Amino acid sequence: MKCKLLALDLDDTLLDNDSKISPRNMAAIRKAAAKGIMIVIATGRMFRSALPYARELEVDLPLITYHGALIKKADSNEVLRHCPVPLDAALEILELSEEKGFHLNLYCHDRLFVAEENESTHYYRTIASVPVELVGNLTRFLLKERTEPTKLSIINLDGRFAELQQLLQERYSSQLSILQSRPYFLEITCKEATKGQALKFLSEKEGISAEEIVAIGDSYNDLDMLQFAGTGVAVANAPQEVKNAADVITRAAAEDGVAVFLEEYVLGV
Repeated sequence: MKCKLLALDLDDTLLDNDSKISPRNMAAIRKAAAKGIMIVIATGRMFRSALPYARELEVDLPLITYHGALIKKADSNEVLRHCPVPLDAALEILELSEEKGFHLNLYCHDRLFVAEENESTHYYRTIASVPVELVGNLTRFLLKERTEPTKLSIINLDGRFAELQQLLQERYSSQLSILQSRPYFLEITCKEATKGQALKFLSEKEGISAEEIVAIGDSYNDLDMLQFAGTGVAVANAPQEVKNAADVITRAAAEDGVAVFLEEYVLGV
């Protein structure tokens, strides 16, 4: 298989159940890099949350973060692409979330702001080791800051998103991308901020065709990335809709699915 660029989702794809990169996955990725393959992390996480994994992999390349809203170089911190949420839409969604009693994470300048500590912030800390800044009412905070956020995340540990997601899509489908990344996360970014569009931007910048790209993921926010890549790979723990969009199904994240695919299709192990 011809591969010049390998795009890897983190959570539930590359990372195991403890949010670690297994030794087998690490070895396979480093072998791929040694063959001259460009390794790109493509994640919904913040840049600051993804950066330690890039350093662990010894990857000094652009990172696709916030589902594609921010592409930033790991070594120089140079921003290559930033597609924030329009301020008016962000304020309306904040007010709607407060009205319906949903917890919301507000991401600006690669910092995480929340109204207060609660079970949602405690849960978030278990999966992302980043500082959480308490600012009280988020609508008042954003009105004062007057900055367009990179991403909004609505967290509901009961997983009840269908009605809210439908409402947001009816109101903002022309402006925003609204999708569920994890069972408890509804992610809101600019319409142009998806992993697939970010990967297209990078491929054109690097002069790499879609046919020379392999993308591996597990969730709905990986769909357009898998579809854009010449070879889209889903791990076995992905939902059926994601598997249907993939060209190859590899083992689950907890079973070193990334390494299994690379060994069979790319490294010739």
